[in-house]
Amino acid sequence: MLNRKASTKNCIKGLLSFMRPYRTKAIIALVMIVITQGAFALNPMVEGMITSQLTEDAIAILDQVPGAHVHFDVIFRIMMILMGLYLLKTISQLITTFFLTDAIQGTMHDLRNALQKKIQRLPVRYFDDHPFGDLLSKVTNDVDALSNALQQALTRVFGGILTFIFVITMMLRINIWMSVIALLIIPFSLIITKFVVGHSQRLFEKQQATLGELNGTITEMYGGFNEIILYGKQEDAIKRFEDVNERMCNASFKAQFVSSLIAPLISLCTYLAIGGVAVLGCIFVIQGVITVGNLQAFIRYIWQINEPLSSISQLSGQVQSAFAGMGRIFGMLEEEEEVLENPNPIVLHDVKGMVKFEHVQFGYDEELLMHDVNIDVKPGQMVAIVGPTGAGKTTLMNLLLRFYDVKGGAIKIDGVDIRDMPRESLRSLFSLVLQDTWLFNGSVYDNIRYGRRDARKDEVIEAAKMANVHHFIRTLSQGYDTQLNEEANNISQGEKQLLTIARAILKDPQILILDEATSSVDTRLEKMLQEAMQRVMANRTSFVIAHRLSTIKNADLILVLQHGNIIEQGTHESLLAKKGFYEKLYHSQFANQESA
Repeated sequence: MLNRKASTKNCIKGLLSFMRPYRTKAIIALVMIVITQGAFALNPMVEGMITSQLTEDAIAILDQVPGAHVHFDVIFRIMMILMGLYLLKTISQLITTFFLTDAIQGTMHDLRNALQKKIQRLPVRYFDDHPFGDLLSKVTNDVDALSNALQQALTRVFGGILTFIFVITMMLRINIWMSVIALLIIPFSLIITKFVVGHSQRLFEKQQATLGELNGTITEMYGGFNEIILYGKQEDAIKRFEDVNERMCNASFKAQFVSSLIAPLISLCTYLAIGGVAVLGCIFVIQGVITVGNLQAFIRYIWQINEPLSSISQLSGQVQSAFAGMGRIFGMLEEEEEVLENPNPIVLHDVKGMVKFEHVQFGYDEELLMHDVNIDVKPGQMVAIVGPTGAGKTTLMNLLLRFYDVKGGAIKIDGVDIRDMPRESLRSLFSLVLQDTWLFNGSVYDNIRYGRRDARKDEVIEAAKMANVHHFIRTLSQGYDTQLNEEANNISQGEKQLLTIARAILKDPQILILDEATSSVDTRLEKMLQEAMQRVMANRTSFVIAHRLSTIKNADLILVLQHGNIIEQGTHESLLAKKGFYEKLYHSQFANQESA
């Protein structure tokens, strides 16, 4: 499995395009951050003014200067200014949080929608190459990682940049030489961060990829939970999970540990800078170059520089994880979609159901599976497709539905190349009943009318009667309003199949495809299904991937596939008379059903 990753430039460009609808809220939040950091930068200077005033008053009193006293009125005014700055900082922070959260969550909402729409437009090949759990991880874990990083990091990063600008300005106003020592923190911090991030980013990318693999493993195991228990493979499943979990643990430990080295190393630089500034500052105070309040403010400013550096370093793991996830997200959004439709598409009306495969060639990769497939199906014919496992039976139907496009030749319906038809229009001609049933979390009624949302209740009931499932539905606690759970495992496998056949009957398709639709039911239900299928197949073209003798005998045309190509075709009797591959396949695979 290969996960495509978008470049950092494309990721940022793509993210900004998703944030564009919320730019007004984002701008308001950024303005509030400017106000917050401005107030934050003024606080130490104002606090230092109180210290300087108290120092001057104390010295005057000790020197017994006439009229010397503590100027509480001046200190009170300074304290009121300080209180105003604190209040301004708090209010602006609240406004920032409100508007920024709204903008970010709106962006994530649109991003999830974009991923869901992208999934609907991706070719089937993409889902063959990517496990479901990995796709789920992109839509959930990767988007959440990006959301959390934006929520936490955007304020701190932008605020940190403003802090550097404001604080450096205030430092230079106090003393240039002390500022030179203090500002050495920044280049050393950048060198440390670049070195650590360079090593940890690859580890975070591995962490996110392993997380996707872990989700895929868990999804697969829970999907086959009954089979794991049935075959006594619990220990194997546990070992497999433990292996992936161990790799996830190791990847996360290395990524988090390496990224966490930034904070203590930056703090070490800060402590060294404070020591140097304290020594030089005391000398300047003694010489009268600066006041005690200025020295106090300067020390505070060093910590203000350290604060964004430390907070950003603490977020480095989260930010790197988000960048790794963002690469996977936008990599998926950049995936090639299904080939664009014909600019002048042909929409069929009054479809007769004539299907032709003309010299069709196809392969899932460079090697061709089908070399020269020719089929001519007349309207209303029932076609059975037989062959050993891997012969290409399902592939043939995937090509007919345009889940894949042919690499040579053409497939035509009523004389029109299906590549000239809009995919949605083409697929609306079919109903598909698979051996593996699919029902969703909802009522029985909604599941049956899935293919025809405008169907009336009486039409749904009539389809259920034709599928011989109406009586069963009536025995349910709430009838057609009974809710099926997420796995639809509150009804039997045979009952699921009956419901999917009722769904196909209700759609009333021009062409029907059955992939061993009766294999999951008992003999009694099979007879009921055969009657239902005879009704739904009447007067319409149908393709049946056959495993049952009754299906083969009733077919108007039997296609025998081997290694992707049609080696024999004809009726049951004519193929038996040839005494070829079909005759051997029939006696080895189907004849025993006759005596059963």
